Amino acid sequence: MISWRDLFGNNREKELENSEVQGASTVRDIREDMNQSILLLEDADGTRGSRLQREAEKEAKSAAESSVKRLRVAQMGRCPKCGETLRKHLFAALCPECGWHTFDTPKNGPVRVYLREPEGIIEGQRCYSVKGGMLLVLRDEMVVAKIPRHGYSRVEYLWNAEEVAQHHQEVTDRLVVSCGWCNKPAVPAADGFHLVHIAFGSSQERFCFCSDDCYEAFRRMYPARTHRDCYDRACETCDLCIKRYDDHSTDLRKLGKDYILTSKPERSPGQNRERS
Repeated sequence: MISWRDLFGNNREKELENSEVQGASTVRDIREDMNQSILLLEDADGTRGSRLQREAEKEAKSAAESSVKRLRVAQMGRCPKCGETLRKHLFAALCPECGWHTFDTPKNGPVRVYLREPEGIIEGQRCYSVKGGMLLVLRDEMVVAKIPRHGYSRVEYLWNAEEVAQHHQEVTDRLVVSCGWCNKPAVPAADGFHLVHIAFGSSQERFCFCSDDCYEAFRRMYPARTHRDCYDRACETCDLCIKRYDDHSTDLRKLGKDYILTSKPERSPGQNRERS
C-alpha cells in the first residue's frame, strides 16, 4: 500500500529544498503544514492516501482540460468567456464585448505602480493582480508590496528595446507562411516578399507572396476590379469592403497575430480560386 509519507513525505521535502525559493519562509510554512496534515490523515494501510491521491490527479486533469479548451478557443480568435471575436495583437489579446483579456509582461523590464495617497511610485520586477483587485509587487523573487485596489491608480510596464526586438524575432522565426500563388514557403525577411490585402468579395483577405514573379502572376490572373484597386489603394483610406485587418496592413507582427503556423498542401500554380 502507498503511505502518505511516500506520496507527500520525504520526496516532497527534497523537491521543496531543491526549488528556486529554497529557504523562503513560505516554503517552510508549506512543509510544516504538510507534515501536520500527513499526521492527521495517515492511516495504517494507506488506503486513504491512495484514494485522495487519485482524486487529486483527477482534479488536476480536469483543470488541465479546461485550460487547454480556453487556450484553443482563444487561438481560434474567439473569446473564451463570451465567444465574441478577439482583438489579437502580438503582445496581447482582448475582447471588446466583455473585457476578457490576456497580455505579456516584460521579463527583464521593471514595472511601476503609481500610488494614490500618498502619491508615490513602487517599482518591482513583476506584479500580479489577485482576487479582489489586490496587487502584489515582486522584486528579487520576493513580495515587496501588497497594495489594495483603491491604493493605486495605474500600473506601467517598462519594455526595453532589446526584449521587444527579441519577441518579434521569436514570432517571425516560428512562422511558416505559404505563398498565395505557388504555395511554397515565403520568408517575410527575404527580398521580393509581398504582403497585400485584397477584397475579391465583400470582405478583406490577406495574401503573401514569396517573390515579385509570383506577385505579378497573381495580379495578372486576378486583376483589380473596376470600382476599387486593392493592389495600389491604401487600406487606411478605403471603405469599399468589410475590413478584417486594421490600418497597420503591412506590419509583419500581424502575421504573428493570425497564428499562421503551418503551410497548406502544395498545389500547382493557377489553382488558387477567388475568395468570396
